Amino acid sequence: MVTIQTITQQINKDLVPLFEERLRGFLVTQDKEWLIDQIVRLTLVAHSLQEMDRKLIQKIIARKRVERLRRVRELSLDREKLISFLKTYQAHDRLKLIETRFLLETAPTKGTDLIEDDFRTPKGVRLLTYSKDVLFGLLFGDETTNTHFKRIEQEMLTLTLPRPKVEALDFMKATTELSAFGTWQDPQSVSNDMRADNVIIEVEYGEIEGELVGIGIVQTLSLINNLEVNEQILYARMINIEQSTLIE
Repeated sequence: MVTIQTITQQINKDLVPLFEERLRGFLVTQDKEWLIDQIVRLTLVAHSLQEMDRKLIQKIIARKRVERLRRVRELSLDREKLISFLKTYQAHDRLKLIETRFLLETAPTKGTDLIEDDFRTPKGVRLLTYSKDVLFGLLFGDETTNTHFKRIEQEMLTLTLPRPKVEALDFMKATTELSAFGTWQDPQSVSNDMRADNVIIEVEYGEIEGELVGIGIVQTLSLINNLEVNEQILYARMINIEQSTLIE
């Protein structure tokens, strides 16, 4: 599938060797002291920009966290609202999301790129945000976020994502991330992977009677996958853990 990214990447690939050759040709004729001075200046500027970027990113993350906590509090999640959520969205696969105008038909083929906002309708953007908020509440919600579940046992959620797509779940907290290589043989040859660079995310959460939290996690992840992550198979596993490593 041709995208603006693939076009610019190909153009850049063609131009880089020519640019490098001309730059080298110019630099070899310059004074050594001038070259050292320029390298020092570039290094200091790069370091300063990286520091500025880091601080800006931290501010953005902090602002998004505050906004998400506010929205989760407004959800006032409990067992009844979770059941209502499941009934409303249980049949919303990719085809249903397109039919109901949450997602555009032109969205990237499953197993390829992340789905950006351009391929979601305004209500699709809202549903994606809502799904992430519900997932956050299911995993981390407590009285401080106006979330009311009688959690009776501890579970472990394990997610496997391609590294370039981890940003779709950057709202997660209290997680463990591990690097792993994966192999996926796609029957339709859309997204075959050999030793793909994956990230394994592990997070503990409290389950309620009837394992409704786990069912809700699966439903939210399905919506998030179909609206953004865009994997053919999003690997998620939930297991009961007898003892937690989280010690207060």
